[in-house]
Amino acid sequence: MNFELTEEQLAVRDAARDFAQNVLKEGVIERDNEQRFPKEEIKQLGELGFLGMMVDPKYGGGGMDTISYALAMEEISKVDASVSVCMSVNNSLVCWGLETYGTEEQKQKYLIPLASGEKIGAFCLSEPEAGSDATSQRTTAIDKGDHYLLNGTKNWITNGSSASTYIVIAQTDVEKGHRGINAFIVERGMEGFEVGAKEDKLGIRGSDTHTLLFTDVKVPKENRIGEDGFGFKFAMKTLSGGRIGIASQALGIAAGAMDLAVAYSKERKAFGKEINQHQAIAFKIADMATAVETARLMVHKAAWEKDQGLNYDQSGAMAKLYASSVAMEQTVEAVQIHGGYGFVKEYHVERLMRDAKITQIYEGTSEIQKIVISRGVLNS
Repeated sequence: MNFELTEEQLAVRDAARDFAQNVLKEGVIERDNEQRFPKEEIKQLGELGFLGMMVDPKYGGGGMDTISYALAMEEISKVDASVSVCMSVNNSLVCWGLETYGTEEQKQKYLIPLASGEKIGAFCLSEPEAGSDATSQRTTAIDKGDHYLLNGTKNWITNGSSASTYIVIAQTDVEKGHRGINAFIVERGMEGFEVGAKEDKLGIRGSDTHTLLFTDVKVPKENRIGEDGFGFKFAMKTLSGGRIGIASQALGIAAGAMDLAVAYSKERKAFGKEINQHQAIAFKIADMATAVETARLMVHKAAWEKDQGLNYDQSGAMAKLYASSVAMEQTVEAVQIHGGYGFVKEYHVERLMRDAKITQIYEGTSEIQKIVISRGVLNS
């Protein structure tokens, strides 16, 4: 086993770290307070090549491996998870899904501007009554010959009002169950497509999360991804890779909180010495470092398996389950180490604690990850 990162991977990590610390950090508290989408920062992220990292260069992407993507996600997430979730959706769900399963025409029309960062995308699976149970799609797409007629509502959509290209999962044949589900490319501005209310969220408040409404939207036949009935499999395959992105985000949140806690423990004094000289704090930091490093190894293993063309369903689910738990637990500990200062926004850790919770929920709840993992173990 070789745990050493390549020069290219280190360069990607360092570039992401530099952008996070020198560009994102300055306004992150204000963006969180105002629930302001980081439009200019996302534009710069695209210009640096971070929105289509794994896409083939012939489609405008960076041609990088999944480990490089995980490293960049970790660094961005240490500072601003609202930016990293936009980055994750565009890379893991939209670009990867289009490149892997789209037609050449779809790639030329949609993938190139998405991979270059000229436009951003959204992935639309969740509904008011279909979250973890993705087979219960109420959004319908009726075959009308040369087009589909799309009707329904999607909830909790990241990049909801900022995206130009939306991948929408819809039921085309109720009788066939999940084999009657398809995935469609919907463009912003199509008649009958409306962006609904923005969600007022606990965390990742700078991200653009909306309800989307579709009323008799005409979607051309050529905008269907894959063969008829491929939509559910498309969604599951895409989300499997997406878990590596969210695991990397959770890892970054935890690592960012640990960095802040370590720095604070060297500055704050109590009972005549720095608080990290007290065993109670030193042991907390030891536990944090061990948990963060374990999560990092799990994330990198899942990313490596994806790069090797191996099945990464189980390793990705394990990485997301564990890293999201670490993010939640260790951000709470970071607040505790900061004491009263941890409870105010100026010190960043309270925001990281709020941001951490969503990593246990979106792109498959922790309970869903346990289903994936247990099936893999019991059926092996």
